[in-house]
Amino acid sequence: MKNAHQDPADHSRTCQPHAGESMIDTLWFPGLVLIALGVVGLAAIVASAAYGNTQWVLPLALVTGAAVTAGGGLIALEHRRVLRVERLWLSKQADADHPKAA
Repeated sequence: MKNAHQDPADHSRTCQPHAGESMIDTLWFPGLVLIALGVVGLAAIVASAAYGNTQWVLPLALVTGAAVTAGGGLIALEHRRVLRVERLWLSKQADADHPKAA
């Protein structure tokens, strides 16, 4: 889809507010990667605790928590950007539907 970063909503094929948002708008992928790294970090925490390397548990937990928090924050910020773009699009459509009298 052209200009997906300027207008990530698919207005021509659906009337649902955010259908396909995650497929059209790819700016949320860094957040998803950070959350995936957090899941790998969680596995590393469990493995280090299981093998008795308790000195690694706290540093891994801090890094994992930071990665998941940052990933969730990036996804939330991108979703807010999409909502802002959608509100702008809706206001432009409302202005086009009801032109001001001259």
